[in-house]
Amino acid sequence: MIEKILLADSGVGNTEAMMKVLMDIPTIQRASVTVLHVVPSQVSAEGMTAKWEEGGRTLAGAIKNLDLDPTRVTAVLREGDPKDVVVKVADEIDASLIIIGSRGLKGLKAILENSVSQYVFQLASRPMLLVKDDLYTVRPIKRVLVALDKSDSARESLNLAITLLRDIKGGELTLVHTVSNLKAKLSDVTSSNPNQDPILMAAVSEAKRYGIPYRLEAPEGKPGTRICQLVDDRNIDLLILGSPDRRPSIAKGLPDLDRLLGESLSDYVRVYANCPVLLTRIAS
Repeated sequence: MIEKILLADSGVGNTEAMMKVLMDIPTIQRASVTVLHVVPSQVSAEGMTAKWEEGGRTLAGAIKNLDLDPTRVTAVLREGDPKDVVVKVADEIDASLIIIGSRGLKGLKAILENSVSQYVFQLASRPMLLVKDDLYTVRPIKRVLVALDKSDSARESLNLAITLLRDIKGGELTLVHTVSNLKAKLSDVTSSNPNQDPILMAAVSEAKRYGIPYRLEAPEGKPGTRICQLVDDRNIDLLILGSPDRRPSIAKGLPDLDRLLGESLSDYVRVYANCPVLLTRIAS
């Protein structure tokens, strides 16, 4: 259940549009929202004053634009490195969901260009909704795709999708379990008949329980590539998948470069999917 939302608003991109879309969903309307804008530190008092004034205007504009219930919204203006401040405030308010913009940078480029969303993705242990800056139009949520496997975070993804879609008229759920070519040869799961996929069948029973229309997909191939292709083919409005807690094992204050430069499913889709991506996580 999403009860506390942290909206990291930089003043640019699609995060405000995403928040507006979410507030059309009855279950989200009950959530409290913290709108955060971070002012970077300056070398002079004069520069700091100017930045605080600019940040205050940005935050006030966001609150006005969002037009949220005043009893359920809090505006927060902080100074510091945005990467660190977003993680800290998320912990302070015990956020159920972080909404943050993304430039879609990958691997080493994300490090070199100081990607805030990538850093938060590495350090936060909370669900995150990544919204690319100006690379697509945020649409009302009707078609939701959930990538499934046997993990607890995947089950959480399914539960969240059902929570959202059961209140959306005309909504549709696409359930996907990608299968590598090798696994397809070694198992009874085939791409030609997803109705024989036990992981998908378990999810179908939940969708039927709430009367949610669904489609099934069990494509062979590289999971990230196939999921992103389905996002385009099905005109998906929101992609939900489980993501492991990716906090570094050596130093919690530093990104895990080994994982950052890897090719996990969540790494791939956050860069290449042409729709907002919600990464669910299970608290450790």
